Amino acid sequence: MQVSVETGEGLQRRMKVALPAEQIEAELDKRLKQMARTARLSGFRPGKVPLKLLRQRYEEQLRHEVVGDLVPSAFAEAVTQESLNLAGRPSIEPILSPEERQYGFTAVFEVFPEVELADLGGKTVQRPQVEVTDADVDEVVQRLREQRKSWQPVERPAQAKDSVVVDYQGRIDGAEFDGGTGSDVRVEIGSGRLMPGFEDGLVGASAGEQRILELSFPADHPNPELQGKAAQFAVTVKEVEEPVLPEVDAEFVRSFGIAEGEVEQLYRDVRENLERERRRRTGERVKAQVMDVLLEVHTLPIPESLVKEEVQSLKEQAREGLQGNPQIDLPDSLFEDTARRRVTLGLILREIVQRHEIEVDAERVRAAVEELAASYESPEEVIRYYYGDRKLLGSIESKVLEDQVVDWVLASLTVEEMPMSFEELASADAGAEA
Repeated sequence: MQVSVETGEGLQRRMKVALPAEQIEAELDKRLKQMARTARLSGFRPGKVPLKLLRQRYEEQLRHEVVGDLVPSAFAEAVTQESLNLAGRPSIEPILSPEERQYGFTAVFEVFPEVELADLGGKTVQRPQVEVTDADVDEVVQRLREQRKSWQPVERPAQAKDSVVVDYQGRIDGAEFDGGTGSDVRVEIGSGRLMPGFEDGLVGASAGEQRILELSFPADHPNPELQGKAAQFAVTVKEVEEPVLPEVDAEFVRSFGIAEGEVEQLYRDVRENLERERRRRTGERVKAQVMDVLLEVHTLPIPESLVKEEVQSLKEQAREGLQGNPQIDLPDSLFEDTARRRVTLGLILREIVQRHEIEVDAERVRAAVEELAASYESPEEVIRYYYGDRKLLGSIESKVLEDQVVDWVLASLTVEEMPMSFEELASADAGAEA
């Protein structure tokens, strides 16, 4: 088998492989003879069709099949022979010239770049120093109370956090529009669920009162026909209710699955959840900074084929999130920057793992699974489930290995401790995610 490789633009390679004509023709004759044993053609008994006739009819088809069957193993052998490190799938075109007894194929593909690990000296990351306080726990319990609040009618004007039951009729330029009418609609003042100004316009209103609200739809409203349009809403207030929060007692505690109804247990569970969240957010904050440093100090070409694959993966994830319209056609450009970042980081992390022979730590994997399972009602069952599913466990192993690489990089960086509250940690991460 003869192999030649040409270097194309960037990381592209063009490999031409010549297959032995004797091997192709011998396999072709073998398949023709096998076909002759059972072939059926009009005018001939089964198995009695002349080989010459079968060759005339099927030789070209069988020749393509023979070459096609040999390509995968020949390609793998050629890649090994030439010590090529493939990135992405190759594009393969067969070569068939029986007159000249030339057979083979041309494969076009990209290879992984050589990654030179850069010096990380002088680079700094900041690690949040956060303590979960009693106030943080109390705030979560307060939110849990608000989630289970009930409503009580009041004989007073509406105020912030009240619930107002209304009928409304909207018009644009004097004409009604789709979605502009509502009956017995509950509006929680201050929730921000309705268009800007609607909830605020009900502050001070009493049951039985009618109001006219002059509002404008936001410029980025989901309905293009309403974007930026001025609208008038005639609103009738039918009822005003105030929130009533439940007491933190045994009944309240049991509603969260704590069978004994112990209030202290609820507070312990909330604190444990906050501690897990603190560790997760702190780790992600540090990891993001480490990744930024790695991108800053490394410049390398990246295989476009891997970028395209990553773009498609990101598009698929985005479609899954669009439950209302999963078939929407999202442009590749929307995901390209993220895809390039991921591919570049993947190449750098891969080189660090290989160069320093970092292997996934089984104990850290177990700890990660146990931490994930701790938030479920039956942790042991969740742990068995993960260890019984190779794909699920593999996702945890990949994350743990990435964390180990982050730890390795941190050993070469200056790490500054940055005190902050849990609220600041959470709000900073929320801003980064947005």
